[in-house]
Amino acid sequence: MCGIAGIWVSNNMSNDDAVPAKEMVNIISHRGPDGSSFHYNKEKGLMMGHARLSIIDLETGSQPLYNEDKENVLTVNGEFYGYKKIRSELNLEGFNFRTKSDSEIALYLYEKHGLDFVHHLRGEFAFALYDGKKDRLIVVRDRFGIRPFFYHHHKSLGKEAFVYGSEIKSLFAHPLVPREFDKQAVLHQLIHTMVPGSSPYKDVHALKPGHMMIIQRNGDSFEMTEKCYWDMDFPKENEREIKDDNYYIDGVKEKLLEAVSLRLEADVPVGCYLSGGIDSCSMLGLASAMQQSPVKAYTISFDHDAYDESKIAIEMAERVNADHEILNLSADELYGENYIKTLWHAERTFYNTLGVAKWGMSKRVNESGYRVVVTGEGADELFGGYPAFKRDMLRYGYDKSKMTAEEAKSFGELMDKNNNIFKGAILSEDIISHPTFEKLCGFTPSWIQPWMKTLEIAKPLLTDELQAELKDYDPIGTIAESFDQSQIEERHVLDKAQYTWIKTMLECQILNWGGDRVDMANSMESRPAFLDHHVAEFAREIPPHIRIKGNIEKWVLREAMKNILPEVLYKREKFAFMAPPSHTGESKKKAFQKLMDEFMSEERIREVGIFDVKRLTQFLEDYKNDTDPVLLVRKDALVNHILGLHILYRQFIKQDLKVEDAITA
Repeated sequence: MCGIAGIWVSNNMSNDDAVPAKEMVNIISHRGPDGSSFHYNKEKGLMMGHARLSIIDLETGSQPLYNEDKENVLTVNGEFYGYKKIRSELNLEGFNFRTKSDSEIALYLYEKHGLDFVHHLRGEFAFALYDGKKDRLIVVRDRFGIRPFFYHHHKSLGKEAFVYGSEIKSLFAHPLVPREFDKQAVLHQLIHTMVPGSSPYKDVHALKPGHMMIIQRNGDSFEMTEKCYWDMDFPKENEREIKDDNYYIDGVKEKLLEAVSLRLEADVPVGCYLSGGIDSCSMLGLASAMQQSPVKAYTISFDHDAYDESKIAIEMAERVNADHEILNLSADELYGENYIKTLWHAERTFYNTLGVAKWGMSKRVNESGYRVVVTGEGADELFGGYPAFKRDMLRYGYDKSKMTAEEAKSFGELMDKNNNIFKGAILSEDIISHPTFEKLCGFTPSWIQPWMKTLEIAKPLLTDELQAELKDYDPIGTIAESFDQSQIEERHVLDKAQYTWIKTMLECQILNWGGDRVDMANSMESRPAFLDHHVAEFAREIPPHIRIKGNIEKWVLREAMKNILPEVLYKREKFAFMAPPSHTGESKKKAFQKLMDEFMSEERIREVGIFDVKRLTQFLEDYKNDTDPVLLVRKDALVNHILGLHILYRQFIKQDLKVEDAITA
């Protein structure tokens, strides 16, 4: 695991282009503290940099990597699994490897297969490959966006430049990249849901998951082609083949065993994240069955019983004799300096301090001598685990014409009785709709509805000028229009709900400030085995009515993991993993208010220029006095986003707040 950064200019590279290159890599040295190196070709206008975190081939795996004639250059952030078998096959065909690194296979797979080489890569990755003979740069991101990749395409008279990096701060180290919020994206930050391929910043884009981009030099300009090489691609309803339940249960076991086994391979020790949920407990159970010595497991514990899952985690750890460590987090750890540092690493806002908690956990993992953990992210996306999915399935996914009136009514009401503490951020308290989603899906997915309600609160808080500028912009409609309609048409309700979530919230939230960004902040690689694309391709074949069976979400996964899970967990309803919001305790309220006082004085609000001072001040006062539990959760999420924007402004736009100086007085 590493960090990559680079620049390609359409004509000869000047000192102004080349000099910032070192800082582009230095600023993401947390991703790769074991050394940095560069490829420069002034004549071609190319710089490719790499910051290394040594996981596989500790001795000879430094990058950039070159093919035999040194025409092709590669820098990789990530892991390719099954690489030993591929190396052996390529060796037999006459390809000569110079290292024992997993990354090197991409060079020779490209030589053999051309652009189809991506179909032979398995893992979590984002990389850049320069083809010297064809004078083109190929950048690729893994199928779910587990590893980040951002870019800026600069155009000026007689010159173009493609600037890229694992993190946005790397791009900001180059003077060609503007430091400015994108006004439409600001609205998306407030409603938590980004448009695929976007970022919070003007003219800074994310390479979409499952996509590659080919940048071809054409004289003094670039031709850029974006290509989707993989998508979730659920079967159409009339093409779905239904098999015996045991076929799916056994298949999930087989696919997960292989995925976990591959992710335990490293030249350093591998541990596990462990919450009290089915997903991480399954990972620990499978990993423990494959390891001779006890697996190191790490759990976050909160000082609020309604949000704490550590008791179940302890039971699971004892069941498999894991070497278990619990990190107890209170207000002091979730706010203040850690909150500010987490924002700097995430480069976007977050609605809940879960990201801060995950940052604290990765810090502890690193301090304990571990650099790699297997995690449970992705199971809810693939197997139908979220409360919003269950709500949509119960309301729209069953043929109610075959039910009695009483059965149909109970199905519609069942979901409203569950997960009450998360209403406001995870679930909407009532059903609302949006015409663009209705046209696309035939319904409005439940996962977007709470953020539609947040939009109703957030938009009036903006300055009059910004409201006027965004008057005709519909963020919810823009999100809906971003989806590939061919992946929605003729699919089941549950497939549509899962697909739209996977294309948005999985990448921009769970795999961002809940995954890579807070783990790599402390030089720690997370490996989500559920998001192995072989697992995903099997999971999408599971019929919706057994993915969620009646009121039981993730039924197939539960049955597959039944013998390794504690009974209480096997029978337990999905519990959304969140940190206790700031309104849930006086110490949290005080810690959060201290941040507000530091970053959101009237002077600061005017300087940032996003919100109307009077309206925002009144909103914050009403928030402090609110007692409605649903509104409090919603407002707490919004206030986190508002505060986050003001801190990000100081860190990346104004640049007067350095992370090392971030602790408030």
